[in-house]
Amino acid sequence: MDTSTLTDAENINITAAMLAIGDELLSGRTKDKNIGYLADTMTQAGIELAEVRIVSDDGQKIADAVNALRSQYTYLFTSGGIGPTHDDITADAISMAFGVECIYDEAAMKLLADHYAARGVEFTPSRQRMARMPQGALHIHNPVSAAPGFHIDNVYVMAGVPSVFQAMLAGILPELKKGRKLFSKSVISSHGEGVIGTELAQIQLQYDQTMIGSYPKFQNNKFSTELVVRSHDEAEVDKAIDAINTMLLRL
Repeated sequence: MDTSTLTDAENINITAAMLAIGDELLSGRTKDKNIGYLADTMTQAGIELAEVRIVSDDGQKIADAVNALRSQYTYLFTSGGIGPTHDDITADAISMAFGVECIYDEAAMKLLADHYAARGVEFTPSRQRMARMPQGALHIHNPVSAAPGFHIDNVYVMAGVPSVFQAMLAGILPELKKGRKLFSKSVISSHGEGVIGTELAQIQLQYDQTMIGSYPKFQNNKFSTELVVRSHDEAEVDKAIDAINTMLLRL
């Protein structure tokens, strides 16, 4: 691929990590829906989601994970722990990670006070907790339930509720740097991995600009394998797919 014709943005490898926060995720009580959604969104934006971690509601563990991830990747996205209850400690933990005070943000307090007043609902101390964020953080708009997320440096802190997470992500997406698009195509094989594994490895070596994944399935009492080819070079994807189809026809 001739990269001389690409723009600077298209040449840049933009990376991201996600930190999903909450005891309920680790206990299995809540099934996470945000990881897959973020992965799809990042792929479409040309951003490589390179790592995902799930951490309990422990302030020090959250802060340690934030500092580890934000230093390695272009962006870090978090979900969960910015609600009104005592175990919503993400704002405190992010403040700890950055070494700044966790404050009741004045603009967030007014936003929420106006929101609850319009609904005729009391702005209780618990609801006021949703206005807390690290000093110097910027708001992430929440068109669903008003309580803002926040953004500090390369860390974007969003709600765990999927509808709110998705709305917040849509709001910040235009401001993110975009990288090279990752192209993907797949082939379904009726053969198991044990049959195709050796030849598939040779195809991967031949087309080393691609990433070939093998995903076995079992449906209707039959095994099959989905072979997925990914690359930043669409022509290389097509070549690898052709090689795979040739292999499958021969088998």
